[in-house]
Amino acid sequence: MGKKKLDFCGHSVGDDEPVFMIAEIGLNHNGELGIAKKLIDAAFACNWHCVKFQKRTPEICVPENQKTVIRETPWGKMTYLEYRHRVEFGEKEYSYINQYCREKPIFWTTSVWDLPSLQFILRYDVPFIKIPSAKLVETDLLRAAAMTGKPVVLSTGMSTVEEIDAAVSVLDEFATGNYVLMHTNSTYPTPPEELNLLTLKFLKERYACVVGYSGHEYDLEPSVIAVALGARIIERHVTLDHNMWGADHFASLEVHAMDLLHKRLKQVSVSLGDGVKRLTDNEIKIRKKLRG
Repeated sequence: MGKKKLDFCGHSVGDDEPVFMIAEIGLNHNGELGIAKKLIDAAFACNWHCVKFQKRTPEICVPENQKTVIRETPWGKMTYLEYRHRVEFGEKEYSYINQYCREKPIFWTTSVWDLPSLQFILRYDVPFIKIPSAKLVETDLLRAAAMTGKPVVLSTGMSTVEEIDAAVSVLDEFATGNYVLMHTNSTYPTPPEELNLLTLKFLKERYACVVGYSGHEYDLEPSVIAVALGARIIERHVTLDHNMWGADHFASLEVHAMDLLHKRLKQVSVSLGDGVKRLTDNEIKIRKKLRG
């Protein structure tokens, strides 16, 4: 059973708390620190709480049958393995990002795709460890992340209920309830008929934990609906321009949409209230006029 509230480096996340907003930069920096800085600036200016990257060890994460496949890139033709190294940030970049985010301040973290990447990111005081949907079934990685003592945020895309049950059993044992389950559909972009946002209620009821939503669709409305259904974390991919080279840019939010989404989520959180039927102060005034 999960906790009702989590501590993200002093920031409380969970029921009765403001929605925690994660700007998923992922690989939309295209291997360029300058682009990453601009996206960090955008997230901070739009009042998002956290930026997130992705950390992989290419030799581990790239399938053998893909390593030598030739890929067209903005830097010329290269193997897929060479490309993954070209866009992968290392110690130099992340140490800079760590300092840059501290100065703003804004939280930052990464999705970890393998055990060496988890050990790498633990050099920094990140607020939580993110496990992507693709790695939900990797028990060793889940166990190691849970044993760090940091909250684990686990995406549940492309996973069966049985697979989620097994993952949660690991988190319950080694993370003592210190985790968030993120509903997501792993299609980029996700068509509306496949979003299945009511799954948020299912996750919350079945696992009694904090739930969130990681969206890969074009629109803002699903994220707003997700909050109304109980999501306390919203994660969306962000980009400087939909037309930039790369697989994720087209299904990401540009800066103006980041600002719009923050404002809408702030409004929906206030509008939902606490569910207790009562007369408001303004209603009392109207009541006196209309009922005497």
